[in-house]
Amino acid sequence: MKAIFRILVLFLSITSFSQNFKGEIVYANTYKSKNPQVTNEQWNLMIGTTQRYLTQDGNYKSITNGKLLQWQLYINKDNKLYNKMSNSETIYWNDGSIQGDEIINIEINKNVEKILNLLCDEVILVCKSGVQKYYFNSSLSVEPNIFINHKFGNWYDFLLKSKSFPLKMIIENDQFIITSTATEIIPKDIENAVFNLPPNTKTEKSMY
Repeated sequence: MKAIFRILVLFLSITSFSQNFKGEIVYANTYKSKNPQVTNEQWNLMIGTTQRYLTQDGNYKSITNGKLLQWQLYINKDNKLYNKMSNSETIYWNDGSIQGDEIINIEINKNVEKILNLLCDEVILVCKSGVQKYYFNSSLSVEPNIFINHKFGNWYDFLLKSKSFPLKMIIENDQFIITSTATEIIPKDIENAVFNLPPNTKTEKSMY
């Protein structure tokens, strides 16, 4: 269960178009289980088949339709990732400066795939935890140094290469292969309140 919890946290931890993108990206998720005790459908239920990624000014919130993992909130000024699970009222946080992984090799491939009619380049991170593939188009731009302290989940390392938010991610680890593909891009202003913790929230540092 500890391994699964950490994977759920990492999963949420992976645009005016001429500046830093602000708005919402909607992703569709599919899973291929590598754990004989967890089926594809169980991953669907736990993590969710839809993810809404809201971002602005270096903050983000990911909201899923999962039954276990509900949302993750990154507050830039704190450099913390807060994770809300359905089985606890306490919101657990991870230190964004702790990478928790090791990148062995990075590969970049040009003009690999079209997503939402945008031609995407590919960044492949070969990591100690597994292989992470990201597909991006420069129109969804982001200044990497906004996330300079966000080492967790290899996020800053990816942004250094892409300078863009991903339109597709294929993340493989010892539990599953997840493919997240953008189905909608909605540039818009996000209310600052979206990036605040709920009132009277009990928080605690995650053990995982």
